[in-house]
Amino acid sequence: MTTLERTDALDALGTAHDAGPRDYWALLKPRVMSLVVFTALIGLAAAPTGVHPVVAFASILCIAVGAGASGALNMWWDADIDAVMARTRNRPVPSGRVSPEEALGFGLGLSVLAVTMLAVFANFLAAGLLAFTIFFYAVIYTMWLKRSTPQNIVIGGAAGAFPPMIGWAVATGGVSVESILMFLVIFLWTPPHFWALALFRNDDYRDAGVPMLPVAAGEKTTRAQIWLYSIALVLIAFAPAFTQIGGPVYLAAAIWFNVSFLSAAWRVARRDEVAAAADRHRAEKKMFGVSIVYLFALFSALGIEAVLRAVFGDYAAWLVLF
Repeated sequence: MTTLERTDALDALGTAHDAGPRDYWALLKPRVMSLVVFTALIGLAAAPTGVHPVVAFASILCIAVGAGASGALNMWWDADIDAVMARTRNRPVPSGRVSPEEALGFGLGLSVLAVTMLAVFANFLAAGLLAFTIFFYAVIYTMWLKRSTPQNIVIGGAAGAFPPMIGWAVATGGVSVESILMFLVIFLWTPPHFWALALFRNDDYRDAGVPMLPVAAGEKTTRAQIWLYSIALVLIAFAPAFTQIGGPVYLAAAIWFNVSFLSAAWRVARRDEVAAAADRHRAEKKMFGVSIVYLFALFSALGIEAVLRAVFGDYAAWLVLF
């Protein structure tokens, strides 16, 4: 879609009417925000340095607001293609309930508020990482990568991978191997997760002119890439078990859910377009669901490890003795 076509599409949306609190809440992409909050909280909890509960709560709230600001800016810019795609056409901006100008102002205002307050409550590194995350998602991914390259979700996935690093930075004021590993788990998880979605939403992306990998390179290439990224993800996902944030609980979860993830990825990789269409992309839909459970399970295991260390100290060393 050209710039002129995008401008015409935005003009066609008209002015906002009947916008309510639910519409502004929807602008924040609450499902995405919940994942950001969860992984940021785990990054903060897993850090070796304690944080005052008030500081921790305020920091997580700032990260949540920053994530919501990114969502609002994304919906502002993508209103034209959202109006074309079946799963997004009822969003507040393409439906006309919120004007593009209101969405832009809302997103920018929340961005400034979130970054400024995180600098006050936590530290400048955490605030800087949050500012970079918002910029990366809204500008690098949404405005540039998404419409220009089939590798959009690969590079753009970095935006969704920063929250645990931000949480870690809130607690420690720095970056470490552990926070980088948490980043890498989400970064490598993102392509197979979204490509599974893109395989059964292929028509939507094609109609909107978004060069997702199935549109640009075909389903066969996409399935092969899902398998390759899944292998890379599994290799990295084991690494945190052998750092200070890991332990037996995380290792057990990694073994179980990595097998589950690889199994789902293999079922997707070995299929062809005819088989997929015949059963309405059942394997792709299942993998999409498995991938959500997978990320939640691994980060929950890190959270459990953090609680066990807080209560029992180096409990893993005691397990070895018994």
